[in-house]
Amino acid sequence: MSRTVLYRVLLFVVLAAAAVVFLVPTFLRPAPVFWPWHQPVRLGLDLQGGTHLLYGVEIEQAINNTVDRHAQDLERELRDAQIGAVTVEREGKTVRLRLANKEKRQQVVDLVKERFPTLVTVPSQDADADLTLTLEQRDAQRIRDNVVDQALKIIRNRIDQFGVSEPTVQAQGADEIVVQLPGIQDPQRAKDLIGKTALLEFKLLATGPQAGTVEHPGPGVQVLNGKGDAGGRRAYLVERRTLMTGDVITDASVRPGTATEGMAVDFSLDARGTKLFADGTNANVGRNLAIVLDNYVESAPTIREPITAGRGQITGRFDFAEAQDLANVLRNGALPAPLKLIEERTVGPSLGQDSIRKGVLSFVVGSALVIAFMLVYYRGGGVIADAALLLNILFLVGAFAAFGFTLSLPGIAGIVLTIGMAVDANVLILERIREELRLGKTPRAAIDNGFERAWYAIRDSNVTTFCSGLILFQFGTGPVRGFAVTLCLGILTSLLTGVFGTRVVYDVLVSRRRLTTVSV
Repeated sequence: MSRTVLYRVLLFVVLAAAAVVFLVPTFLRPAPVFWPWHQPVRLGLDLQGGTHLLYGVEIEQAINNTVDRHAQDLERELRDAQIGAVTVEREGKTVRLRLANKEKRQQVVDLVKERFPTLVTVPSQDADADLTLTLEQRDAQRIRDNVVDQALKIIRNRIDQFGVSEPTVQAQGADEIVVQLPGIQDPQRAKDLIGKTALLEFKLLATGPQAGTVEHPGPGVQVLNGKGDAGGRRAYLVERRTLMTGDVITDASVRPGTATEGMAVDFSLDARGTKLFADGTNANVGRNLAIVLDNYVESAPTIREPITAGRGQITGRFDFAEAQDLANVLRNGALPAPLKLIEERTVGPSLGQDSIRKGVLSFVVGSALVIAFMLVYYRGGGVIADAALLLNILFLVGAFAAFGFTLSLPGIAGIVLTIGMAVDANVLILERIREELRLGKTPRAAIDNGFERAWYAIRDSNVTTFCSGLILFQFGTGPVRGFAVTLCLGILTSLLTGVFGTRVVYDVLVSRRRLTTVSV
């Protein structure tokens, strides 16, 4: 046996051994402690059971939120610059300013250009508005382009800390997100965690005659529901002006509170947040500060002294799970836009087991029929082709375990399809060898010419199929992409075993003894 043939034999032996190493944890659970690989083949939602959620991202609301934050920051900047503004209001995607001193209009325009370059002045149809601003078109488009990617990142971080094993979070279309949570049969807590916008705001409770009543709130005052005494609920009169938002929070953690307060959430602020919190609490000692999460007042403690250390605490009679989820969403930030639950499906584990059983049955039946046909029709050549087919299946499933691909029901369908396609190359090769033998060629020459002449047809057909798989993967979603992954991997492993693997076997046979005939 030549050295080249020996190296190729050793290569296939190493690949087969590696595939076995990767697959042992799938069929032997738990794998032995000494085993170098412990990750089994990942099963999709349709096989393992769990929850499927489809969310729509309200992209336009993200733009409105951005304009709203600019309006609040602008009001604060005008106040710090001692420019009297009667009102700063957001209406849709515009900000309207009414100035107490009309002569300071140019000063306001200059401040906006310097501090808020993404806001531009537009003509106003409102005669009472001294200045009308809107978000620059390029910045609005940037928000539209980035909002789904930001939501994907935040949702992934929330789910990772939620503890779901092998979740799937991916975009679908322009404004939809698919979330699959294998093994989760009660999805309510996951939905609460994923869909929580987590917009944290610190606002003052309105006091005095100007606050009005719950039925008739005063100007600049809003009514928000929240937690009351003894675990009940009550309505709060809250100033619309926001002192600080949760985007300045850098960390949040859970700690035990008092017996009456339950668990508490400690948070830390960045430099900007520390200054805002210090200024806000210093100017409002003795007043109640409402801690508002998604327009719900979690608590409204009294400011007893200025808070200048850049740390604070949220209490609201939380149990441990509620406090943990709140700390999670605060650490990972607020969603850039609200999510709307479009579709929800729960797949039971019994359905998944039934799918696995039927998938395995189709796999066994398909394999048995292909193996039997090759043995009957091609005899010795069929034995070699069948050995390559089994090796192909081993490599294909081993690749799923090694690279962490998720095996779903469409993936099983792809494997069954691969079995049927895997022997195509060997059929072409064996038929070519038959033709060469009928022309009177020696066995060695027939084998060489058979592989050489069949290669071009094999290459072209597999390249076109592989390109089809890539297109399915690029433009498909969910199950379609799972099928595409299996198809592309199957083509690669089929070429490896069906062409190069069988050629190694024939080379070994030719080198070890003088062939007088070839069984095809």
